Amino acid sequence: RGAPPPPRGGGGGGGGGGGGRRGHAGVVSWRHNRRIRQLSVAGQGIEYTSVPSRKPTETKDNAVEALERIEIIRGDITKLEIDAIVNAANESLLGGGGVDGAIHQAAGPELLAECRKLGGCRTGNAKITAGYRLPAAHVIHTVGPVWRGGNAGEDALLASCYRRSLEVALENGLRTIAFPAVSTGVYGFPAARAASIAVRTVASFLGKTPSSSGVVFCCFSEDSAELHREAVRRLARPD
Repeated sequence: RGAPPPPRGGGGGGGGGGGGRRGHAGVVSWRHNRRIRQLSVAGQGIEYTSVPSRKPTETKDNAVEALERIEIIRGDITKLEIDAIVNAANESLLGGGGVDGAIHQAAGPELLAECRKLGGCRTGNAKITAGYRLPAAHVIHTVGPVWRGGNAGEDALLASCYRRSLEVALENGLRTIAFPAVSTGVYGFPAARAASIAVRTVASFLGKTPSSSGVVFCCFSEDSAELHREAVRRLARPD
């Protein structure tokens, strides 16, 4: 495409997970129904901050109503016991740094073996694998854009990452999915801008697909979590 190649490594998920082998300690179970959200942590020495999205004002906007099905936490995405976690991957899907490396480490070598069969993934698209040794049943791998100043279609490509990941989850009958902050690590996408795109895209999708139970934004840092909370508040705020 005439642009410089993206940096090597993972897709810039805003920091890695905890890595390590699967075990009961530190596993976070996420349960969702229409009115109740619960994050439970097994084990000691791990702190997770659960931040329920604010109940939106009365509106006919389905995207705003869908905010009730969004949860924002600060924690380790490799510890979530959920239908699927999203990996901020590179186009090879063969692992890298950051959250990509942490997910591969926690899932074990079987994940890499399956990824080798997928033939890579284009930026803005998503592909699914099993979760193997992860508490999550599946991993949805998406490739975020490298930030090139904002005039190379980065916003649309990042929105496509979230939308395609949700579409893949729906196609496979998965009802709960957790995202990292895609492209905000080594790929350099401005974090506040990325959070706004993420929340807006996810809320719009959920508003159109009542069969999807909910989405978790699992942020590596408190700063990232606050940016996502602010994006939710802006979307919920009446004009």
